[in-house]
Amino acid sequence: MSEIAWEEPFCGEGASCFRLGTDDAGNGYIAVLGAEGTPLTDTREALRNLILDIKAGRADHLL
Repeated sequence: MSEIAWEEPFCGEGASCFRLGTDDAGNGYIAVLGAEGTPLTDTREALRNLILDIKAGRADHLL
């Protein structure tokens, strides 16, 4: 696996902190802060849509 470049953590209210990252091939990753060694992976667009839905309150149950 190529190295993942992680963004700064995003922390909502409480303890819901996660990080987004990308690798050299353009793959997107998401991981709970502190568990970056076992990220979920999908396309960058899928992760972007997920985060936008969470921020809009349409998917807050996922966190």
